[in-house]
Amino acid sequence: MEPVLPAYLPYLAFSCCLASACMLSCNNEKPQSKPNIIIILTDDQGWGDLGITGNKNLQTPNIDQLALNGALFDHFYVCPVSSPTRAELLTGRYHDRSGVYSTSEGGERLNLGETTIAEVFKRAGYATAAFGKWHNGMQYPYHPNARGFDEFYGFCTGHWGDYFNSQLMEHNGELVKGNGYITDDLTDKAIDFIDKHRNDPFFLYIPYNTPHSPMQVPDQWWNKFKDKGLEMFADERVEENIPFTRAALAMCENIDWNVGRIIEKLKEMELDEETIVLRSEERRVGKECRSRW
Repeated sequence: MEPVLPAYLPYLAFSCCLASACMLSCNNEKPQSKPNIIIILTDDQGWGDLGITGNKNLQTPNIDQLALNGALFDHFYVCPVSSPTRAELLTGRYHDRSGVYSTSEGGERLNLGETTIAEVFKRAGYATAAFGKWHNGMQYPYHPNARGFDEFYGFCTGHWGDYFNSQLMEHNGELVKGNGYITDDLTDKAIDFIDKHRNDPFFLYIPYNTPHSPMQVPDQWWNKFKDKGLEMFADERVEENIPFTRAALAMCENIDWNVGRIIEKLKEMELDEETIVLRSEERRVGKECRSRW
């Protein structure tokens, strides 16, 4: 496996993947191999919400290992809100140029003239899928199934109010019921996709919607933090909500566990040497800063 962790650099994630896709689709010679590509994007997870960046309040061994075995980028430029970040990652372009200027009222829609990274990989013969929070247009032709993704499971809106057994999840345009905690459910679908396409080159985009509010997390993760004393706190200029911070930390550890599940699946399928894994995050600053120093 070639694990790469551009923890804060969507542009680089796009550039690395797009370069691979262009070489595969534009080269007249038959490629020797087509590496699988997995991009994992988290929502509202901050720079300091990882063990690898020095946070003493939580443990993120799986994500940390990606950085230790691969590459960790610590300089970045990205819009700190949802739709623009996603548009930049999908296109590699400044969000305003892609028509995305807001998170609602049509400002989240990615212009139809834009080429997404999924479309490039699809032309290169890849199976493509997205599992998670889309937030770049709800209806066709803005829907992910119309933007290069063969399979989509998740939700297209910007905010989701129920992280457990949601009745309004979507699979390729059809409403379905979610299965358990949303991050675990999205990971289940990603693992199924990997298993299904073990013999095909695939591009897999997993835009988790956590640790964005509402602060809902399974008891397995919350119980570790509900009475935990914290070693690090938000900037003293910020009025920190400690229960909120504890829930965010629990959600971050759940994300790390699910990243570990994906890595283990790649190893189980003997795909770890043929897959590039990139993990990025949408960073937000302000009153919801968590465990910064």
